[in-house]
Amino acid sequence: MTFDWEFPYSAQRMPILAENAVATSQPLAAEAGLSALRKGGNAVDAALATAITLTVVEPTSNGIGSDAFAIVWDGEALHGLNGSGRAPQALSPELFADRETMPELGWGPVTVPGAVSAWTALAERFGRLPFAELFEDAIRYAQEGYLVSPITARAWAGAQQRYAAFPAFAETFLPEGRTPRPGEHFCCPDQASTLRTIAKSQGKAFYTGRIADRIAARARETGGWLTEADLASHTPNWVTPLAQAYNGYHVHEIPPNGQGLAALITLGILQHVNLAVYPVDSADSVHLQAEAMKLAFAEAHRHIADPDWMEVAPETLLHEGFLAERADEITLQQAGYPRSALPTDRGTVYLTTADASGMMVSYIQSNYMGFGSGIVIPGTGIAMQNRGAGFSLKPDHPNRVAGKKRPYHTIIPGFVTRKGQPVMSFGVMGGHMQPQGHVQMMVRIFTYGQNPQAASDAPRWFVDEHFDLHLEPGFAPQVVDSLRQRGHTVHAAQPPGRFGGAQLIHRLDSGYCAGSDWRKDGQAVGY
Repeated sequence: MTFDWEFPYSAQRMPILAENAVATSQPLAAEAGLSALRKGGNAVDAALATAITLTVVEPTSNGIGSDAFAIVWDGEALHGLNGSGRAPQALSPELFADRETMPELGWGPVTVPGAVSAWTALAERFGRLPFAELFEDAIRYAQEGYLVSPITARAWAGAQQRYAAFPAFAETFLPEGRTPRPGEHFCCPDQASTLRTIAKSQGKAFYTGRIADRIAARARETGGWLTEADLASHTPNWVTPLAQAYNGYHVHEIPPNGQGLAALITLGILQHVNLAVYPVDSADSVHLQAEAMKLAFAEAHRHIADPDWMEVAPETLLHEGFLAERADEITLQQAGYPRSALPTDRGTVYLTTADASGMMVSYIQSNYMGFGSGIVIPGTGIAMQNRGAGFSLKPDHPNRVAGKKRPYHTIIPGFVTRKGQPVMSFGVMGGHMQPQGHVQMMVRIFTYGQNPQAASDAPRWFVDEHFDLHLEPGFAPQVVDSLRQRGHTVHAAQPPGRFGGAQLIHRLDSGYCAGSDWRKDGQAVGY
């Protein structure tokens, strides 16, 4: 496609135009990915070097104890990887009988971390460099230290009180009794040791070796349910991404248990409302997008779960007739309030890479909420994710907590093709902002023709768990007034952290255009 090269928003950055590119939320990690490319690695090697380094330099959002998902264009076809972990076998609704919702802290929400298995699966299938070489930058930063970037430091500052009841967390991540400030030096030799073991064992030690033994032993000692058998039985799954047509393109998402289906439903609904006739950033355009998003979230919350437990096939929710019926429920002058309740998270990193051969990777990795559950395995630097907080406790709900089950996941990588060929690898980290961010990037680029960096710079909207509409600074006052007149409960002038962070790589006739979000510490790099 041809998009414009205007940069109309005040928060602009210039995109990177190069034959090889990396975009992510932390500069040191982006450079690690670029280094892998310069060594002769491909886009998968770059993605893995970036992801592994992110576990060290942005621990507020992801870690060695995270989950991960990926979409890979290998030069000929698209491949999806679900690297999310399952609940311990012993987990059951009865353990939480005195609660209405899943706990966020402690062993209750801990599921098997899947990120390490995703690293090994991607490297074995597509990687070019030796596996251990992908860990070099991460191990160096963990052992020798790095300077903490500003937005990461801000997120870290909120963790001290949240995890005050977890001494092992303080020992690992508050070595001086406080969180590091921007520009201060931080190192974690325990992480370096763990990453060396993972690298040397091709990831096996995390699930069946010394690391697995330490995780399971800590669970036994402190009232957890995760066992050696739970870790040993974990496997990532290669999956076929779901696809939805939009304005002559197809957007692809990982199937449930991730919430990418919500973005596809929204875009399918918007196919029926002729969004292009309404100006970009207008009240009409924002209203129609938000209304479609609400309908999609109502369906997603009701149906998305571990695919083995879903009551309807995901494809059923993308049927053209169904999408047209939902689109008919939208009126231009009135806000709707379909039923929904939205999970949120505050701890995710996203990255995308592309190389001169044409390989492209969309990859996302997350603790779920900040550092996760608060459980840190002593002597390892591993903060255990709290993805199990995404389970439901409602009887008869397909996402009800159960042993060996994967929870509803907020993290989603995105990919766009046209006529079977790659166009864009992208993602927008940030809880239930993620599908909303995917929709807004698609609309801005493929309806309004904005370039990827301008689309990332632009002010964003999102709907919360009450279906209130939040608007980032940058929308005209008359747009805010018009949306309120239609019945939206509008919250304006919100902080940038509420609106996630986008990273995008768009394929050009020769090379790529890569954009990175000003709302994060990161950058796009290339050569």
